[in-house]
Amino acid sequence: MTGVVIAPVVIVGGGQAGAQCALSLRQHGFTNPITIIGDEPVVPYERPPLSKDFLKGVAVRDRLFMRPAEIYAAQNIALRLGETVTAIDRASRVVRLGHGEAVPYAKLVLATGGRVRTLAVPGGDLAGIHYLRTLAHVEEYRDRLTPGARVVMIGGGYIGLEAAAAATARGCKATVIEAAERVLARVTAPELSRFYEQVHRGHGVEIYTNETVTGFASEDGVLQVECGTVRHAADLVIVGIGISPNVELARAAGLEVNDGIVVDDCTRTADPDIYAIGDCSNHPDALYGGRQRVESVPNALGQGKACAAAILGQPMPFTDVPWFWSDQFDLKLQMNGVPRPGDRVVIRGDMAAHKFSACYLRNGVLVACQAVNSAKDFIQSKKLIAARARPDPARLGDANVALKDLEA
Repeated sequence: MTGVVIAPVVIVGGGQAGAQCALSLRQHGFTNPITIIGDEPVVPYERPPLSKDFLKGVAVRDRLFMRPAEIYAAQNIALRLGETVTAIDRASRVVRLGHGEAVPYAKLVLATGGRVRTLAVPGGDLAGIHYLRTLAHVEEYRDRLTPGARVVMIGGGYIGLEAAAAATARGCKATVIEAAERVLARVTAPELSRFYEQVHRGHGVEIYTNETVTGFASEDGVLQVECGTVRHAADLVIVGIGISPNVELARAAGLEVNDGIVVDDCTRTADPDIYAIGDCSNHPDALYGGRQRVESVPNALGQGKACAAAILGQPMPFTDVPWFWSDQFDLKLQMNGVPRPGDRVVIRGDMAAHKFSACYLRNGVLVACQAVNSAKDFIQSKKLIAARARPDPARLGDANVALKDLEA
């Protein structure tokens, strides 16, 4: 690839998507100015370890960074960290910063990510109530995960369960409170929900489902998590109830927004000079039809590369099968595709041995695979999902039949 742009590229957002876009531009010969403007005061870093090894205390801070600051300097990528973009002026092609400065762009990339959903309940601002999204969030309380500490996780999704596993590994007494009827209700089948609830309880985690937090109180220095008439005592509360995409800049600039900033399969908005990537973008769903917003590192990195290609005048549609992972205790869950309610679930392998996969069929088509300690199924299912394979359910459920041997 060769650069065709003769003016600056400005990237709003200092996460993995924005950093990948900048690095990919340089990798493919783009020599014009690149500026990353991020509201966090640290170089771009990986978020997944925050709820896993970093929270457990086995990963050091510097290992989270995608690249050291010196690499960006060597690549002539300007990092403006701890700065906030307050407006996009499309007519003048500038972004305006909080202190009034106008930064010009020829191409603008919105990699604004998302922010945590907060609990708007009485007592929600009490000391000891924390969130899990940024490095600063986790650094506030990581050292308080000491043996015997009572840690309550609000939310039984992947973040809540990973945090519970990390807290338990550090000797804490962990409790998970989930408003839905089961953990992981939005993202997996009941069979996996039951499995993960059983595993967590086996490690001493208390799990309460169908409980809604109605408020917080503090009694003699101890937090009380109120769920109607039920109270849970806590030394520390971690809230993990999802994120909302940061779309306000785009909306105020007149760009289309619908559960994210609307882009095409090459990350382009309707404005030919503005792109959106990562957690904040809503893109065509090449696999299932319709549109989707995907919160995952592979999506962020893939869209970052696709955005760089589009800026360089060589559009490269990003149509990869979405994939994710989650580490809890000795379980590595690796997932391809996005299941939906109503999908038929076929279990292959041995759940009791903690080595199995849940395969999801929609109208006979394999649409997702969630593999627990089954890396081979994870790797091989991706090709079948991309090919819209229609495997025989009986053979699909036979762990002695390799997924690669099923007809695509």
